[in-house]
Amino acid sequence: MKKKFKLQDLDCANCAAKMEEAIRKIPGVQDASVSFMMQKMTIDADDERFDEIMKEVAKVCAKVEPDCRIMM
Repeated sequence: MKKKFKLQDLDCANCAAKMEEAIRKIPGVQDASVSFMMQKMTIDADDERFDEIMKEVAKVCAKVEPDCRIMM
């Protein structure tokens, strides 16, 4: 399943790159992209575990950029 999310308060392109790299390492994630310019994130992950994976994604994002919020 591929879903797009709007990001709020993502402050730099370097943080976006770090998030993208970390998200791709989460088991069940096929692909991920985080765009600083567009303030958007696209996640392609297993359908049956998507909610569980998104909890991990939120943790990863908070670690890299504590102020960033994922708008679901």
